[in-house]
Amino acid sequence: MGYIARIPQGGTEEKSYQASFGPEAAIQVETRAVRLPAEWEAQSGVQLTWPHADTDWAGMLDEVEPCFAAIARAIACRQRLLVVHPRPDELAPRLARLGVPTDNVRLVACDTNDTWARDHGALSVLDADGIRLQDYMFNGWGLKFPADKDNLITRHLVLQAHALRGRYENRLGFVLEGGSIESDGQGTLLTTSRCLLSPNRNGQLNRTEIEAYLRQAFGLERVLWLEHGYLAGDDTDSHVDTLARFCDARTIAYVSCDAPGDEHFEELRKMERELQSFRTIGGQPYRLLPLPLPDPVVEDGQRLPATYANFLILNDAVLYPTYRQAGKDAEAGRLLREAFPGREVIGIDCSPLIRQHGSLHCVTMQYPAGVI
Repeated sequence: MGYIARIPQGGTEEKSYQASFGPEAAIQVETRAVRLPAEWEAQSGVQLTWPHADTDWAGMLDEVEPCFAAIARAIACRQRLLVVHPRPDELAPRLARLGVPTDNVRLVACDTNDTWARDHGALSVLDADGIRLQDYMFNGWGLKFPADKDNLITRHLVLQAHALRGRYENRLGFVLEGGSIESDGQGTLLTTSRCLLSPNRNGQLNRTEIEAYLRQAFGLERVLWLEHGYLAGDDTDSHVDTLARFCDARTIAYVSCDAPGDEHFEELRKMERELQSFRTIGGQPYRLLPLPLPDPVVEDGQRLPATYANFLILNDAVLYPTYRQAGKDAEAGRLLREAFPGREVIGIDCSPLIRQHGSLHCVTMQYPAGVI
């Protein structure tokens, strides 16, 4: 069946596209101007989906919960924190004991499979009428892990718990994770072909059709595709938030490898050359900040996807993951202070998170002003 949309191209002129999408009959979608905000824009707060005994964290809850608490404290001291957990009455006293300022926390009861809020959280889009909370299909990073409960969280938070304010938009016919896209807030989206063209996500669509869908959904002028770059042990098929991040509309921080013997050296060098070839909307080269690649973190013989690119931007701070590697942790912090001179830059030990193949940005989802 065909999916037909009207894509704003500037002014009042529009173009149509048709893609083989969805089991329904072809539908006509008229869109007014929409915009996917950048992460550094004003926020109302951040969502965390808390670990519990029915998640993959079951065997290491005592180790990972203090890491979540450190993230929660850093957020809740500055802005609103929304915490999702199946049994919030049990969690509330633990948060207080862990030093989380609970007067700035909203707890919501909801069943969950896991904790990766970046990928099951709502994507917030702005238009002339306010905020759309877009709910995309989360299928466990291409059918790798169960996600049936996580895939219902956004709908519950908006329509049942009323924890998020905005117009709910059902886009569950399209698989998309928040960690797979980066927005500059001005109509540019940065992503990776390894993830968005994965056959177990939207395999019925080709690159042109996927790009057209993204343009319509987010009001984009263009999509920048990275064809190279990966991290060993990454379950996400190269989410862009593990590799390259917008810091402002003309600055990109990215993972760099200067060790020729490292397995990532050639791929990350090719990704660097791609980034060097990209231009801003104004036609200028991007200012590029190379973040160090952490020394190998290995568990049971497998290298884990440690990365400093997995930072979270808050209203007045940047939280970034550290991995008990004093020199490289400090160098990553120095570069992020250069990228964000007006914000406090705070390192948080995410060594426990990386054992489940994710990091700080992966477990958080920020929402614009007025949502939480």
